[in-house]
Amino acid sequence: MVQNLAPNSIVWDADLKGFCARRQSGTTVSYLVKTRVAGRIRWIAIGRHGQPWTPETARKRALKILADPLAAETAAPSPLPAVMTVADAAQQFFATHGRKLKPRTIEGYQRHHRIYIMPALGREPITALTRAQISKHHAAWSAHPRAANHALAYLSKLLNWAEAQGYRPEGSNPVPRIERYHENRRERFLTSEELGRLGTALVQADTECLVSPSALAAIRLLIFTGARLNEILTLKWSYVDLERRMIFLPDSKTGQKPIILNDAALEVLAARPRLVGNPYVITGHRDGASLVNLQKPWRAIRAKAGLDDVRLHDLRHTFASIAVASGGSLPILGRQLGHSQPQTTQRYAHLADDPVRQLTETTGQTLAQALKPLGSP
Repeated sequence: MVQNLAPNSIVWDADLKGFCARRQSGTTVSYLVKTRVAGRIRWIAIGRHGQPWTPETARKRALKILADPLAAETAAPSPLPAVMTVADAAQQFFATHGRKLKPRTIEGYQRHHRIYIMPALGREPITALTRAQISKHHAAWSAHPRAANHALAYLSKLLNWAEAQGYRPEGSNPVPRIERYHENRRERFLTSEELGRLGTALVQADTECLVSPSALAAIRLLIFTGARLNEILTLKWSYVDLERRMIFLPDSKTGQKPIILNDAALEVLAARPRLVGNPYVITGHRDGASLVNLQKPWRAIRAKAGLDDVRLHDLRHTFASIAVASGGSLPILGRQLGHSQPQTTQRYAHLADDPVRQLTETTGQTLAQALKPLGSP
C-alpha cells in the first residue's frame, strides 16, 4: 500500500495518531510524525521507505517520538545507511548497547563478530537475514563447534537488539531454531597424586625463582578458593576482610559475589605485601597495576609438575570436586563458586557418590571377612 501511494498524497496510520507515510511529487515515500512540541505543530521525519524503514519499523520509531517529541526534534538524526547491513547493525549495537555489557562479554562478542560473522554475513542486509543463510555458515564452522555455537549466540543477541530497534519485525530472529553443535565439556580434576606433584612444583618454582611471587600467590589462591582467574587477578585489598575471613567482590561474571576464605587462602593473603599506590593483591610489573597474564608462569609450573594438559580453570574444577567428594552439598558449593544457575553446579553431582561408595566398599569388606568360615585365612 505504501509503495503504491499516489503523488502528493498522505496515508495516516489508523491506530497510531500522528504517524503517516507521505509521497510528494517524486517517487520517494517518507515516514513522518505530526505532533505538538511546546504548543506548536511540528513534522518530525523518520526516514524514507525501504531498508531499514518499513511500516513496522517506522511505527516503532514513531511511538518513541510521540513519547518524547521534544527530545526527538532536538536530537541529531541518527545517520542510517540506505541498506542496514549486519556490519552496520553491529557497529550501532556495540556503540549503544555495549555500555550495558561487561567488558569481557563485549570482547567475546567482538571476537566472534570479527572471526565468524563479519566474513560470512557482514554485507548481508540485517532485514533479510534468513535461517537458511545462517545455518549454511554455521555448518561451515563445524571444525570449531564450541566457537561456532558462541558466534551463533552472539548473532542471536544482535538480531534481538535489531528487533528492539525496529530494524527487523518482532519475533523474526531465526537463530533459536538452528540446532547447535554438541559440545563435550572438558572437566579435568586433579587427583591426590597430581596435586602432590603440583605442590612440589610450586615449592621448587619459588626456590628457583622460576616465576614471580605474585604468580605463585595467584595460583595458590585459585587452588584454595575455587575462584575464577579474573576474580583473583583483579582482586583488590579493599575487597578482602581478613577479620571476617571473606572476600566481597563488587562484581563478577554473575554479579556481586562473596568468597569464604579457608586457613590456606588466609595464609597466602597474609604473606602478600601491600604496596603503596597499588590497590591489587596480585601486583603486576607496572606501578599501580595488577598481574595481567598468568598463562606463561602457569605453563612453566605445570611442565615442571608433568601436568601439561591441565588448564588454570581446571584448578576451579578440582576445588569443586574435592568439596563434593568431602561431603559438601551442591547448593553450598554453588554459592562459594558464584554459580547463578543450579544446573551449573549439577555437573559435580556424580562426585557426591564417592564418600558413599567408599563407605559401601568398607562395609562390604567387613561383612565378607565376617562371613568367612571359621579357621579360614
